[in-house]
Amino acid sequence: MGKSLISNHIRKLRFNQDEMTQQQLADLVGVTRQTIVALEQGKYSPSLELAFRISRAFKIPLEDVFFIEDEQV
Repeated sequence: MGKSLISNHIRKLRFNQDEMTQQQLADLVGVTRQTIVALEQGKYSPSLELAFRISRAFKIPLEDVFFIEDEQV
C-alpha cells in the first residue's frame, strides 16, 4: 500500500485572494513565512490546528484547502 501525502491549494488560494503574499498569510495564521513556503512545497504537513486556521483565513472549508494524495509505490 502506498503512502498518503497531504497536499494543498494554498498557493492558488493566495493568488485568488487579491494576490495575498506568503507573509500576509503567515501573519494571519500565526506562523513564519518559511512555514507557508514549506506547506506550499509539500515539505511540511500542518497540525490540525494550523490547518483550521488556514482554512478560516480563506473563509472556506478545510477540505477545499487540503486533500490527501496516495503516493504510488
